[in-house]
Order: sequence, then C-alpha cells, then structure tokens
Amino acid sequence: MEKTIELQGQIIKYNFQRSRRARHLRFAIQLNGSLVVTAPQHFPLLMVKHFLRQKSSWIIKRLAYFKDKPASFNALSDQEDYQKHQEATQDLVQQRLAYFNQFYHLEFNRISIRNQKTRWGSCSKRGNLNFNYRLIFLPPKIADYIIVHELCHLQELNHSSRFWNLVAKTIPNYKELRIALRKVNGNFQQLK
Repeated sequence: MEKTIELQGQIIKYNFQRSRRARHLRFAIQLNGSLVVTAPQHFPLLMVKHFLRQKSSWIIKRLAYFKDKPASFNALSDQEDYQKHQEATQDLVQQRLAYFNQFYHLEFNRISIRNQKTRWGSCSKRGNLNFNYRLIFLPPKIADYIIVHELCHLQELNHSSRFWNLVAKTIPNYKELRIALRKVNGNFQQLK
C-alpha cells in the first residue's frame, strides 16, 4: 500500500508492506527509484515513521541518486532485459561456482537465475542457490563475493564467525567487497 511521509521538508512516497516472514523492519530503494518498507505483521506504524525519520538523510540521498540515473539504468528491471541476460548470468555463475567449489567441496541442488528486486542471491535449506541476473553487470570481484557468500551458506546457513571464516578461505578481502557492494546501489545488496 502506498503511503507518504515528510522527510527534511520533502513529501516522500513509499510502498509499505507487512510480512509474516519479516523479523525486523527493513527498507530499500529499488532500481526504479522507489522506496519500499517491509515490516513484521504487528510492528506499529508510528515506529515505522520514527525509523524513516531517523534514516531520512540516507533516504533523501539515495532517492536523489536514482532520480539522476538515466532511463537505461532504471530499465534494468524490465522483463525483457532479464530474458536477454539470464543465460549469460547462468553461465557466469556456473563457471565461478565450479571454480570456487574446488576449495569447498559442497553439494548443491538447483541453480536459479532470477529477476529479484531486493536480493543479489540466496541459499535455501534444500541446497538451492538463487542469483539475481544483474550479477552480470557487477565488477567481477564483487560478483565472485556474492557467489562465494551463497556457496558458503550451504555449510553455514547463518552469518556466524564460522560462516565468515569459510568465505575468507577464498575471498580474504570480503569486508572490503561488502562495502563496495553497498556503494553499488544502496540496500540492494541484501543477501540471505
């Protein structure tokens, strides 16, 4: 549902949704420049507004960033673009998984390339690896970090120190790459 809030003298529209799966309040600026706020089922709306006001500087800055992007940048979310790049992304992911898994020897089931709006990748409990087709547009080192991140979730389905030690086995500079990924486009870097 669309809502509005005044932040730093500007009226900001945002898409508000509640989710049974959400444990925490989260917000993201999508590639098309829209603000999406997701809250747990019974999270008070007053707390949502308070949180958005606390983060108003970041939100205003990121909305301005996407507003200034050319239409071709925002068009990356089109279904046509997804179909155009899905196969190349699948090839890239399979090649890099084969390379990195030489060091891990982990078993996985299906690899899916998706047109996701808020995630670069995910790993399911069943051992399925999912990646965003836009991985193909990232610098190779950042794409490798995302691929290794999800690969390591096959062994550690959490973000514990054991998980990060696994990632560091092949991506020792993962902390730098996480920061670089955040700079790519704000909150789009969510990994689960």
